Amino acid sequence: MGGYVGRYLEVDLTEGAFTEFTLPEEVLRKYLGGSGLCAHLFFERGKWNADPLGPDNDLFVMTGPISGTLIPGSSRFAIGARSPLTGIWGEGSCGGNFAPALKRCGYDGLVFTGQSPKPVSLVMDGGTVELRDAADLWGVDNYDIVDKVKEMLGGKKRPSVLSIGPAGENLVRYANVTNNKHDFVGRTGMGAVMGSKKLKAIICRGDGAVPIADPDAYKALCKEFVAKIADAVPAQSLQEMGTDAGMDLGMLLGDIPIRNWRRGEDYELSGALGGPTLSETYLKRGAACYACPIACRRVVEVPEGPYKTEVGPGPEFETCCAFGTMLDHDDLAGVIKSNEWCNRYGMDTITCGCTIAWAYDCFEEGILTADDTDGIELRFGSVDPAIAMVHKIARRDGFGDLLAEGSREAARRLGRGSEELTAEIKGLE
Repeated sequence: MGGYVGRYLEVDLTEGAFTEFTLPEEVLRKYLGGSGLCAHLFFERGKWNADPLGPDNDLFVMTGPISGTLIPGSSRFAIGARSPLTGIWGEGSCGGNFAPALKRCGYDGLVFTGQSPKPVSLVMDGGTVELRDAADLWGVDNYDIVDKVKEMLGGKKRPSVLSIGPAGENLVRYANVTNNKHDFVGRTGMGAVMGSKKLKAIICRGDGAVPIADPDAYKALCKEFVAKIADAVPAQSLQEMGTDAGMDLGMLLGDIPIRNWRRGEDYELSGALGGPTLSETYLKRGAACYACPIACRRVVEVPEGPYKTEVGPGPEFETCCAFGTMLDHDDLAGVIKSNEWCNRYGMDTITCGCTIAWAYDCFEEGILTADDTDGIELRFGSVDPAIAMVHKIARRDGFGDLLAEGSREAARRLGRGSEELTAEIKGLE
């Protein structure tokens, strides 16, 4: 069957053992792609009542049939498990270059079971597979670990690194998984699941190829897709401004969250935080995921000031909302710095920013005080308190330990359920 290598690897982290398995063609056709396979395997194994942070919560990393080919958009893969944030099925997807790297190592997907007694990394290099001690990587952030892995493996061909940062190690319930500094499986806390398993990183480097069923049709299809993308206005917009191009359009549609969803329109705010401003002020260049002709990634730099940031991954549209409009401030440099810290620590910027905005709202209305928030005044209009909270959340320090559970659980632990707290806030308007 074209598109699939045909092998999957199960890693028992408790015992340090490996088992290869295959999937029937009818399963691959019915549950198409990484997302479908993750869900299928999760429910087939029947562990939907497992503790999300316990040894019975299996973690699935799956690719689809076009992953690793040159078809545009084929860089994506999915990670799934029971979510520590929601308690139900959790899934996230990601671009980057991990999916093709995994297939070059001879596998279409990975399943991790159990929990390692110590930090480990799965290293797949040149046809070999092993679990390596990762004690020296534990505590290292997502940017630095990529550099350390490159030094560790050496050679001309760079490996693809899938890692968690300190937030995942500390079981922040919305911790993410990072691919080579720039791409993130952000949703539903898959980084916390990896952290609970003491799995610091998955490192892939191989020379295999994806089998193609009909090479001529495949080449024609790639050519057709590239031509259509080149002529598509949405693709051109993404190339010029990244996903943050959606800020102005979203404001026109009334779909931008402002001040923890209290306001629905502010064109000065969208103008200050939108794609054109990002491109004109801090953009260094665009960058692309594997086999993508669009290159919507933003590589940015804040050269000076309190939010000075070295050249690196810039914020997506959702981050400009979560750490910009949701906090009702217009300092794009502050958003970029917030994004960098979330990336390094390994936290989903959407859930993190929205949880902090909820705390801002509670603080403004007197539901929370400085005594609750370790002396930090969470005031709308400034990103500085949010950056301070990002550090505390990742380290589970003081009030940050509460916010690391997410706003719903934080409300419950404050003695009020989320519905009662929402009603109380609305009653104060």
